[in-house]
Amino acid sequence: MEIIGLGHSGEGVGRFQDFTIFVSQALPGEVVEVQVSEVKKNYAKAKLTGVKQASAERVEPLCSVYQSCGGCQLQHLSYAGQLNAKRQQVVDAVTRIGKLADVAVHPTLGAANPWYYRNKMQFPVGKAGGKVAVGCYSQGTHAIINTENCCIQHAVNNTIADQVRRIVTEFNIPTYDERTGEGVIRHVMGRVGTATGEVMVALVTAVDKLPSQEKVIAALRQAIPGLTSIVQNVNPKRGNIIMGETTRTIWGKDTITDKLGDLTFHISARSFFQVNTEQTVLLYGKAVEYAGLTGQETVIDAYCGTGTITLFLAGQAAKVYGIEIVKPAIADAWQNAQTNKIENVEFIAGDAVEVMPELYRNGVRPEVIVVDPPRAGCEPKVLETFVKMKPERIVYVSCNPASLARDLAILSEQGYQTMEIQPVDMFPHTHHVECCVWLKRKHSL
Repeated sequence: MEIIGLGHSGEGVGRFQDFTIFVSQALPGEVVEVQVSEVKKNYAKAKLTGVKQASAERVEPLCSVYQSCGGCQLQHLSYAGQLNAKRQQVVDAVTRIGKLADVAVHPTLGAANPWYYRNKMQFPVGKAGGKVAVGCYSQGTHAIINTENCCIQHAVNNTIADQVRRIVTEFNIPTYDERTGEGVIRHVMGRVGTATGEVMVALVTAVDKLPSQEKVIAALRQAIPGLTSIVQNVNPKRGNIIMGETTRTIWGKDTITDKLGDLTFHISARSFFQVNTEQTVLLYGKAVEYAGLTGQETVIDAYCGTGTITLFLAGQAAKVYGIEIVKPAIADAWQNAQTNKIENVEFIAGDAVEVMPELYRNGVRPEVIVVDPPRAGCEPKVLETFVKMKPERIVYVSCNPASLARDLAILSEQGYQTMEIQPVDMFPHTHHVECCVWLKRKHSL
């Protein structure tokens, strides 16, 4: 079968007897042998069994467990090829889903070093072959692949995974079994301040009490350079949600700090903070550029999280309002503003659909609205609220080209033209792509 394109999850796409087949680790332009593994009504999935004619962009994966691990999808594609494929993913979404023509989609901004970049690691802990396993899930399953040197994780996170594997084995701490709900330790999370060197280890347990807690703390402190915080998160619920509601610091500080550009941020165990620090600076810089600020504007950051984009914008705006429904994130945002001595911001805990009309009733007239929603994109009511406030510009930051394209189409119908899209490679070697979009109110074109 000939592969004619890449799917949105990084798999090769081909057709056999007019039937679409998705093939993991196959590349456009290749002639491949495949074995069909799953047949649906309109498509099938297949495993790659041989490459008869290889793409010039095919490379040897760096990772030794790449073939079985589900953490990366594109290590077999050259980095230049990845950047082109991600731009094409955005173009396809905008034209096919958004039905928008003549939108400038720029070449993807790549990373100077696309390896060992993730400042945050979340690995399940369990058993494989009778031994303690810490690593990624095998693709499409919950079987844990023991990952001793993940090529996209910061080196310190790999050290954390190795040491937790050793400590859990040494102190005979029961690992969690998804099928029975029995056991203690479910996940380990590592966070690294790439600019500060500060490190957090979070152990997610199914029960309140961490066995051998003092021994575990001592062993981690001895083994992890830069360790600043050890946190226990308790998640007793069955299911695949990683973290529970209860978080306690069992050693050190509640947070670590990191820097984005000149700004310092406090990061707690459950804070949202972009996982690729260097690329985040590029992304947020583009957001500020698209906002077109002169120092006179009022800006609303509609999904502000812990205030990262908000504080970037504040340096060039008169006033920035950050809105976020997660209250602990708002607390972090206020702390981040205080740490950076930024006073022209106001953070509001609540739903943007409710908060923004209230701001409007109180006389707030934003020239610019910035939005960085979850993967599902914006709810229609949120977009309607944007339009009613009549900002001159909207800057939309997105991690999902499909939901982005849908929302751009809605905003187009409501009077906002998509001017430019800048893809940014926040997650090298995976199928994910981040975008920053500039929209302009049509009457002012």
